[in-house]
Amino acid sequence: MHTRYEIPDTRLLMSMSTKIKSPQEIALMRTAGKHLAAVLSEVRNAVRAGVSTRELDTIAHDRILSRGCIPAFLKYKPDMHHKPFPATLCVSVNDEIVHGIPSERILKEGDIVSLDLGLSSDGFFADSAITVPVGEISKDKKIFLRDAEEALHLAIAQARAGNHIGDIGHAVESFIKPKKYGIVRDLSGHGIGRELHESPYVPNFGKKGSGEILRAGMTIAIEPILSMGRPEMFVASDGYTCKTSDGSLAAHFEHTILITDGEPEILTLI
Repeated sequence: MHTRYEIPDTRLLMSMSTKIKSPQEIALMRTAGKHLAAVLSEVRNAVRAGVSTRELDTIAHDRILSRGCIPAFLKYKPDMHHKPFPATLCVSVNDEIVHGIPSERILKEGDIVSLDLGLSSDGFFADSAITVPVGEISKDKKIFLRDAEEALHLAIAQARAGNHIGDIGHAVESFIKPKKYGIVRDLSGHGIGRELHESPYVPNFGKKGSGEILRAGMTIAIEPILSMGRPEMFVASDGYTCKTSDGSLAAHFEHTILITDGEPEILTLI
């Protein structure tokens, strides 16, 4: 899940002090990340034509509970929403960007589906997302998904102590802009730890050397959110599902990252 929608005033988020995690807290976040990576892998393996999005949610919910963890999104109520999110897993299909609510909708051959999942373990959160094909998809869809995932890895490479938040967004923007995809600016990455959403706000665009300086011990969720067409979006009548305004396909990849004095550590990697 993402901060720009969950936090009604991003200036408030940016004004909050960023939390540096202790070695003990980092160890707990590593555990949460491992749990999440394993569950998300199981959900991904269940994606196929004929499966309903609710079935995927059930798998995610059951696997999280079996590991002694707590679903992060279920009954989570962002400040600007009138009702809590009703599911464990966000499942967004085709032109749905994020926050898709699981239902009896059946996945079809050629769809692409974003799986966004969070959990807490011993009081610490992890958040991750992938976008995967349903069966065989067209060449342009394959390239789009490959580019979206590459944008995530380029962004992660900039998540080093001494760099700036703007370096992360610049990495995404400079890679994606020439490819003519849309960067959905209304959604962003975020800090994470004892809360699902902490400071700092981590946009997918920006200038090198701008924004907060990254420090060892910070934990952030980096998540490029892209469309194959225009970047504008709207929220569906269910109050949660964000969709592209032009009906173009969307992709979303996310990892929870630990900033270190060396290479960034991906906490949600299998």
